[in-house]
Amino acid sequence: MSSMSEEADPSEVRAAARIAAAGPLPSRVTFNRFELSRILNLYGRMVADGEWRDYAIDFLRDRAVFSVFRRASEVPIYRIEKDPRLARKQGIYSVISASGLILRRGHELDRVLLVIDRKLAVV
Repeated sequence: MSSMSEEADPSEVRAAARIAAAGPLPSRVTFNRFELSRILNLYGRMVADGEWRDYAIDFLRDRAVFSVFRRASEVPIYRIEKDPRLARKQGIYSVISASGLILRRGHELDRVLLVIDRKLAVV
């Protein structure tokens, strides 16, 4: 009899080896195609209106950030963030102003973007 059977179940050892061989977990949070399309459509309309001029996309370990600039040399006027850790709490998406104020947070991207989407605003 081997000493390994007394310490750990052989199936657990094989499962751990299989997980390690499968590769590391994704190291970054990203926007999917639908999310990026929706954000870039809004960005294109705002550029056409002359309000926005530049953007930056950051894929970090804990969140993805789409930053919108009036000029490239300034701080972003809006940040659209996707944070999966908040999926079961306040919502995975949020829009944050330049001062750090969270303007809107929610589970659906379209509803969160309404806070800065002037096309659908009531006049």
